[in-house]
Amino acid sequence: MNRNCMKWAMMVVVLAMMIVGSACSNKKPTPPPAAPPPPPAPAPTATITANPNTVNAGQPTTLTWQTTNATDVTIDVLGSVDPNGSKQVTPVESTTYHLVAKGSGGTQDATARVTVSGGGASQPDEISLSDQQAFAKYVKDIYYDYDAYTVRAADQAVLQANANFFKQHPNIHFTIEGHCDERGSTEYNLALGDNRASAAKNAIVQAGIPASSVRTISYGKEKPFCTESNEQCWQQNRRAHFVISK
Repeated sequence: MNRNCMKWAMMVVVLAMMIVGSACSNKKPTPPPAAPPPPPAPAPTATITANPNTVNAGQPTTLTWQTTNATDVTIDVLGSVDPNGSKQVTPVESTTYHLVAKGSGGTQDATARVTVSGGGASQPDEISLSDQQAFAKYVKDIYYDYDAYTVRAADQAVLQANANFFKQHPNIHFTIEGHCDERGSTEYNLALGDNRASAAKNAIVQAGIPASSVRTISYGKEKPFCTESNEQCWQQNRRAHFVISK
């Protein structure tokens, strides 16, 4: 092979190597397969029963409920409740208790119907007392957190019991007084006391009491129940106080 032939052969080899190298450098890696989507959150389940489901007026029954996959559970009348539990209630009239369970997977509801019969046939002992004595015995105040007028979950049952009493004593009219602790200005506490009284009234009205039977007034911090300057005393003053009007 002469010198020119060797030169051309070398050029051919170099060109072939360049073509092969370029082809290799342009090859892209295969992407990994996409991750499968996460499974959907499980849907909540909910059941509620009343035992017994038929009672005479004034007699109690027990609600029992169970839920799964729920983070927020409420029952009409009772408000927010634990995911599973039971509670004794005394409906004064036939009532459907509606449970709503909410979770990441959606919403589920369930109901339990309690039929109340013989209205007035079974009279509780308090009927033999005067209206004022019965009011003082069975109608309770509710209390609020500091600088708040939202009815607390624990006090929902108190308001329902008050409403049950007023349903059994429709001749009684009453006033809800809004009170505050000693902190804050007079003007601010009068407004806060008014909000507290109105919040309690709204809950009572929603429970079935005519709004015309209820009046509200705010005393702010002017009529404290307790006069010591500590949290225990302040808590007693942050209240909606029920006062009989007749």
